[in-house]
Amino acid sequence: MRQRDVRLLILIVVITTVAGWVAWPANPGIHLRVGDKTIDQDIKIHQGLDLQGGMQVLLEADLPEDQTVDPDSMNNARAIVESRVNGLGVTEPIVQSVGGRRILVELPGISDPEEAIATLRETGLMEWVDAGSTYLQPGTRIKTDFATGSTEAAEGETETIYHTVLTGKHLKRADVVFTQQGGLPEISFELDQEGAKIFGEFTAANRGRYLAIALDGVIISCPVIDDPIPDGQGLIRGSFTVEEAKNMVVQLRYGSLPIPLKVVDTREVGPTLGEDSVNKSIRAGAIGLSVVLLFMLIYYRAPGLVADVALIIYALITLALFKLIPVTLTLPGIAGFLLSVGMAVDANILIFERMREELRQGKTLQRAIDSGFRRAWTSILDSNISTWITCGILWIFGNSFGASVVKGFAITLGLGVLVSMFTAVIVTRTLLRAAFAAGGEKIREKAWLFGV
Repeated sequence: MRQRDVRLLILIVVITTVAGWVAWPANPGIHLRVGDKTIDQDIKIHQGLDLQGGMQVLLEADLPEDQTVDPDSMNNARAIVESRVNGLGVTEPIVQSVGGRRILVELPGISDPEEAIATLRETGLMEWVDAGSTYLQPGTRIKTDFATGSTEAAEGETETIYHTVLTGKHLKRADVVFTQQGGLPEISFELDQEGAKIFGEFTAANRGRYLAIALDGVIISCPVIDDPIPDGQGLIRGSFTVEEAKNMVVQLRYGSLPIPLKVVDTREVGPTLGEDSVNKSIRAGAIGLSVVLLFMLIYYRAPGLVADVALIIYALITLALFKLIPVTLTLPGIAGFLLSVGMAVDANILIFERMREELRQGKTLQRAIDSGFRRAWTSILDSNISTWITCGILWIFGNSFGASVVKGFAITLGLGVLVSMFTAVIVTRTLLRAAFAAGGEKIREKAWLFGV
């Protein structure tokens, strides 16, 4: 074997071993401690709503019935709700508009329904408020001049109206960080260029005064300005838990809802497929795969055996990627994976038929292998590129209209086709060359092993 083939063979063995460990159903995950950092990562298949169940939430615009709701505002609200759901760690949610005033949200495998609902319907309006010399206790509800533009109270009202210095629209970044002493959660934020300028000028002119931070009209922190902050970066400290800090960051990252939403209905949703149906689907898939492997072995013989090994490697790598990315498996997602299996077999058939043609013309086995792969490569690449284009169109469609199941199908199919190119071209060719090198001159005389 050539040195390059030896290196590729070693790489294939390493990749297969790692993929097999990741794809193993009883995988324990990664639990390591490196210095001060702890890596605690479960490795598992994420199932969609139709496989594991979850909950369904119906949101409605919290506006008077006679008030017309702007369609663009509802579309923006739907996109923000979907981003917040993804920020909560819910993969492949279904978020779609229902009529002109409602949004339907399906959350697979949600662990804390009440917390998720609270995060979805919050408007997420963050304000930096000039509190002057008054310390505002966290949890205090206040009124600001953000909506009215005036700090004067209405006639007959005595409540103080505070001036909004800037809002969350200038927020560039927000993350949860932890203090070095005690490990308490804080929110690190960074403002955009315009916001940093406003923030810097205000903090420079108001040393010793309080600059309160409010979220949806509720004070979450009220720090005193010690020094000017010209770079627009700072910390929000408060008496909140880790989960509260994470949910707050989700609201801030994905912006304010253009219209307030209220929860009209919530319900638990059972899996569309019961456990028995899932088991039958797995059994049917295993039978189908076995038939394909048997056909390749009988019809193509030695190359068919190599293709079977490559197909098993393909399945291990693809399942490992599904776990590591992670990809949420739904029925359409599983269909995309099975379709990519067929395309992986198709690539091998193209290669082997080219090899047969070369052998029939009297070429040596080594030349037949090299020529077969070279001549089939163009056809394989063209077919896979056309599939990726289709996957891209499906992904854009699913992303634009909130059809997450369509996105899931596009992702699993596109990823499967990518892995199939690696296994059909690199793995199969390397294994064939290894078998040819091991068989030596004897294998040259046994053309029947190649179906000729």
